[in-house]
Amino acid sequence: MTPAFKPVYLIHGAEHGRVAERRARLRLLAEQQSGAQGLELLEGDRATPDTVAATLNAMTFAIGRRFIIVDGVERWKDKDLDALVAAIAQMPPDTTVAFFAREEGRVRAPQRLHDAVRDAGGDIAAEDGVKPWELPKWVIARGREVGLELAPDAARALVKNVGERQQRLLRELEKLALDAGAATGDEPPQPIDAELVDELTAPSAERRAWALAEALLAGEPETAIRALLTLRMQGERLPGLVYWMTNRLREAHRVAEALERGESAAQVKRTLRMPSRAADRLIADARRVGAERLRAAICVIADLELASRGGGVGGAGEDARALLAIREVTSL
Repeated sequence: MTPAFKPVYLIHGAEHGRVAERRARLRLLAEQQSGAQGLELLEGDRATPDTVAATLNAMTFAIGRRFIIVDGVERWKDKDLDALVAAIAQMPPDTTVAFFAREEGRVRAPQRLHDAVRDAGGDIAAEDGVKPWELPKWVIARGREVGLELAPDAARALVKNVGERQQRLLRELEKLALDAGAATGDEPPQPIDAELVDELTAPSAERRAWALAEALLAGEPETAIRALLTLRMQGERLPGLVYWMTNRLREAHRVAEALERGESAAQVKRTLRMPSRAADRLIADARRVGAERLRAAICVIADLELASRGGGVGGAGEDARALLAIREVTSL
């Protein structure tokens, strides 16, 4: 069945990915119905109101419906639309013109274009961005479309790591689908938790800093030293890395004290705001090391923090002090 087309469309909004999808879909339909010869693309320097007006008024020998796709109308001004508004009011038969505006802030399709499209019996579609607090739910829905089942905490972690740009979030979901082996066909969606999201999408510096803290707690000096040297070569400052190490040790110390007071692992786990597997690992490490040794480790890192903030040597001496601290903590 041949789709019915209106004479004019205006697709606009801040969700640039959706605007691009609508443009691609219309172009495909146009080529299927009228062939490449029936489609005209006006973009870049050619996408001006006067050029579109002249194109609408020009004679054409194309057979079938004529499609004109116009990009970048968010740059237009109301005062420049006189000729175009007149041309839209007298649209040639069997012609469809579609205007696309990728809006952001005050950069928006002009109101006169909205009015002209509406007066010509056209269709206006707004592809606006999702509100920040709605993004996790939106991420979960888009994840299902690519074969992923994201838990709510995983969706929140993705927004935290990637930001609020929906097009970027879609790209990261596609990467997750490839890395995690998303379901296809009739298979159930692949479950994704926050730990996997952090592993695959967190900024590299943050991810390696977390790995440094994990290795420190697990008593793995070689892994911790390798992580420290990599981060320092990337330009990461020692006080920021000390922050991650301190946080992890203090959290483990709190867990160890709770366990030694007789609380069960399940009770402690409910107090931890982290993915399930990460919580299990933290509880196991805290139980193995014990509260007393963790207190000693926190003191060692506190001395390192003092040195890193001007209370001791800097430069190469600062790095040497950090390496000695790692050796001392992992040997406790």
